[in-house]
Amino acid sequence: MGAIESVGVVLHPSRAPQEAIATLMAWAAGHEIPVFGLDEEVGRLDCGARPVSDAELAARSSILVSLGGDGTMLRSLRLAHDQRTPVLGVNNGRLGFLAEVDLEDLPMALSAIDAHEYTVEARSCINCDTSPSHVIAYNDVALVRVPGDGVAAVEVVVEGEPFVRYSADAVVVATPTGSTAYSYSAGGPIVSPTVEGLLVIPAAPHSTFNRALMLNHDERLTLQVLGSSGRLAVEVDGIVSGYVGPGASIAFTVDSAAGKVVRIGRTTFYERARRKLQVSGSAEAF
Repeated sequence: MGAIESVGVVLHPSRAPQEAIATLMAWAAGHEIPVFGLDEEVGRLDCGARPVSDAELAARSSILVSLGGDGTMLRSLRLAHDQRTPVLGVNNGRLGFLAEVDLEDLPMALSAIDAHEYTVEARSCINCDTSPSHVIAYNDVALVRVPGDGVAAVEVVVEGEPFVRYSADAVVVATPTGSTAYSYSAGGPIVSPTVEGLLVIPAAPHSTFNRALMLNHDERLTLQVLGSSGRLAVEVDGIVSGYVGPGASIAFTVDSAAGKVVRIGRTTFYERARRKLQVSGSAEAF
């Protein structure tokens, strides 16, 4: 019996990937497998995918197929979160870090998965409590200064013990997966997604201490917004989810195996990172 009994598809929010969805539907029809999609997404396409709600998509699918870039892949992981449904990333735009195959390889990838010829790579997520809100992120949660409202003045508290205070344009809390996103642009290290940990990075720091921190995945992290801070936007995987001000306390924990990314052995993390970051080689020693 094949590994795939049903497929859920997640699309880029604004593009209409007719060729991509047609490729997926053709493979599914040939294997007599139903395809489900979010009502608001598949409704704008001429395809036979069955519309379902956000809550139903992962529950009714053996696998989710993300057709887009890294943003679509992150949204797919969040949709799959409660069910822990595996996600296959298909690059249908600019090259990203998370996609496993390009569009032309999608039928081959689905056949390999159906034949049980694949592995699952665990990806950690951040659970973030801003009281009363609770959010999850697979890349990062960033406390970002609002223009005109002052800097992000934040105290980092680890296991209940105050460690350091940052004054910066933003303070980013990232998973290893997110080390190549906002964290990277802020000067943080590239971290293998197999590492279990949490990065804390100041972006454009104004304070003397400007170093990133790497915490163990099971250490409790709290960010305290100081009285000298301005109002801060809470960005979750790049999307503003709310705002916090002086006196706010934001707690972070890590779920080490929340996401399941499908790998069929076509590329490695380091190959994808080299291509995306345009790393051509090392400098010569003179």
